[in-house]
Amino acid sequence: MEPAAAYPAESVEGWYALHQMYSIDRATLRVVPADAREALKREAAATLRELATPGDGWTRVVALTGSRADVMLVHFRPTLDALGEAQRAVQSLRLADHLRREYSFLSIAEAGMYHLAAKVVRETREAGGKVGDAAFRERLGALMAKEAETEHVRKRLYPEVPPGMPYACFYPMNKKRETGQNWYSLPVEDRSRLMYEHGMSGRRYAGKVSQVVTGAIGLDAWEWGVTLFASDPLQFKKIVTEMRFDEASAKYGEFGEFFVGKLVEAEAWVGEL
Repeated sequence: MEPAAAYPAESVEGWYALHQMYSIDRATLRVVPADAREALKREAAATLRELATPGDGWTRVVALTGSRADVMLVHFRPTLDALGEAQRAVQSLRLADHLRREYSFLSIAEAGMYHLAAKVVRETREAGGKVGDAAFRERLGALMAKEAETEHVRKRLYPEVPPGMPYACFYPMNKKRETGQNWYSLPVEDRSRLMYEHGMSGRRYAGKVSQVVTGAIGLDAWEWGVTLFASDPLQFKKIVTEMRFDEASAKYGEFGEFFVGKLVEAEAWVGEL
């Protein structure tokens, strides 16, 4: 029988995502004549309002607090090209001359299929089959396609901004690849168990925190991005603290910079510049 070696992660993907963090160059903005400043503010508000409801996907403005950036623009689109159009629309604004990009993160909404991969690996080994062959791929592909059509998974792949949750938090993360702490050398059964336990911790915050996970392997320096929404920003601290005690994070997780703020309408944000 085939040894229990590590099997690559399986996932299904949905909308592409781009998080853009900017700081405002208020010194240059102040010297713009009042009438020109009002014109560029009106242009920015109109463009951001148009980007908010493009038909498929969305864009939201998050006024940041306690960060090296002042604002975070969050874009979700069905294709990378559509995401690029949103990026260029922001860059073409006259207001963009007074914005400094502090950070950006490119990724794609995903739902991990650890449980299905572990199930098919186990069934294949029990039947004396070969993990990764045509029969294995066909069986796993069929199960993943069925899972991708469930309401629960579709909400993860094509997320919406949850009503009544105006606070937002974003951070990137990796899984460790160190000696004795290498996530990528673990058998898929172990990864499935650890992610199940991790997910159960998150479920205790249902109704308090809404989470969107986006994958960035091959797209950005970090491997995943996590976007959280809540009605009370204190819940960000609580859920991240609790989930860091899960083995999946305590032993294998690495976390980047956090950006926290509140969703605002484009006109309201521009009006305060």
